Amino acid sequence: MVAAALSVTDDQRQELGRVASSSVLPHRQVVQAKALLWAADGLANEEIARRCRVDSDTVRRWRSRFAEKGVDGVGTIAKGRGRKSWLPADTVQRVVELTLAGEPPGGATHWTTRSLAAQVGVGKDTVAQVWADHQLKPWKVDVFKISNDPEFESKLVDVVGLYLNPPSRAVVFSFDEKTQCQALDRTQPSLPMKPGRGGTMTHDYKRHGTIDLFAAMNIGTGEVHTHLRKGHAGTDVLAFFKQIDATVAKGLSVHVILDNLSAHKAPRCGNGWRTRAVAVGTCISSRPRVPGSTWWSGGSRN
Repeated sequence: MVAAALSVTDDQRQELGRVASSSVLPHRQVVQAKALLWAADGLANEEIARRCRVDSDTVRRWRSRFAEKGVDGVGTIAKGRGRKSWLPADTVQRVVELTLAGEPPGGATHWTTRSLAAQVGVGKDTVAQVWADHQLKPWKVDVFKISNDPEFESKLVDVVGLYLNPPSRAVVFSFDEKTQCQALDRTQPSLPMKPGRGGTMTHDYKRHGTIDLFAAMNIGTGEVHTHLRKGHAGTDVLAFFKQIDATVAKGLSVHVILDNLSAHKAPRCGNGWRTRAVAVGTCISSRPRVPGSTWWSGGSRN
């Protein structure tokens, strides 16, 4: 008698398909996912067993475990089965404790597999395996910054909201600049590649001055406006803002999201942009938002 098709939801089928097509997950997990998909299609247990090169009782256990635990049970090793660790439990605990709270010898700032292995008396590969099992990465440092602005959350909502849900009849630009771009050249002419020898160039270089790159992306269309200047003072920023303004159709308001560089907040820059806006019958407001970010909003233009 052929077993009934395995009952799976659309989400479970999608997840099983992802596991079955994976090239990095454990082999047993991939095989079981394929078997369960065949079972969901109504294939007989004996045929599934033949394809997976197991016996039919194994397929029945896979089906039972899936019915009990869902996708989380695919490829798991039953308690009491599998290869047993030869390491005493206190050795693993000591490796973990030293990694988290122990001080490395010789004034080192972090443990290495070799230094910790010498300390505990095991192999370096054993230490690496313990770290992997406990998801410990002592060589890795995550950076963070906590804002001390009491209004950080509301400012964050404003800026992110402008990206995700811009006002109607408005154009939103994300602006930034790359300063001090160097024009470099090699000190002597390079030789081209030829048979038996690669191309050559000198190890040193000479500078031909620097230039500043301004760029603003229209977040609605993805169009990027660029401008090259020899400096990044307030007048240079204002000149680029006017270039942006000239590309926007009349009747649309302009919003520019930028950082808090001093040149962006220079009175000449703000007043110049405001004068331009007032001249066409609109108003302009500059409101600081997330620390490190500023939102300048131009009213609708006639």
